[in-house]
Amino acid sequence: METKATNIEWHEGHVSRGDREKLLGQRGATVWFTGLSASGKSTVAFTVEHALIERGQLAYVLDGDNIRHGLNRNLGFSAEDREENIRRIGEVTKLFADAGFVSMTSFISPYRADRDKARALHDEAGLPFIEVYVATSLEVCETRDPKGLYKKARAGEVKQFTGVSDPYEPPLNAELTIDAGEASPSDAAAMVLAHLEQCGIVSLAEENNVAGLNPDRAARSSSA
Repeated sequence: METKATNIEWHEGHVSRGDREKLLGQRGATVWFTGLSASGKSTVAFTVEHALIERGQLAYVLDGDNIRHGLNRNLGFSAEDREENIRRIGEVTKLFADAGFVSMTSFISPYRADRDKARALHDEAGLPFIEVYVATSLEVCETRDPKGLYKKARAGEVKQFTGVSDPYEPPLNAELTIDAGEASPSDAAAMVLAHLEQCGIVSLAEENNVAGLNPDRAARSSSA
């Protein structure tokens, strides 16, 4: 039975989300990459992160494997554990977005309902949630197979493997759909960056490359 915390209340801080966004010169947002194993989610996410940092924007990637080394190391790959995995990440990314980060997740997140719950968390908090479906085909993913997991799954050595013995439910209305079997990581990242700029989350104009949108940061950088 799940144990729920009692005698708790939400404490409001003295700094608003708007204050943080003004300081950083960007809007906090979550970019949720979903797709099969080896689809290219992490590669694209880290490429976007690097591009944003190079342009003076604050960004961070929450990668599925990395998170399972720490926060979610007690979870397996059953449907229940996958649900809890995504629930936790939905809460963490909401906090990151509220702090003003452009946070990117790289999780298979195979179940539509779990992704929708993560989106609802952001919607309720008034935070942007951008779902990016990395729609690389199963055939291409299996050809890549960098960890040899598809081969093991086909041989029955890895159980509950998405795309082979477990289902993957594609998004129905993703903000972006990218086939990373056709697009290069840099081209895929460019699509994401263009969408972020179009939504007003970041500014990627040449004159803002050093310090985002905040002129005070630009002044400090130029005098350093």
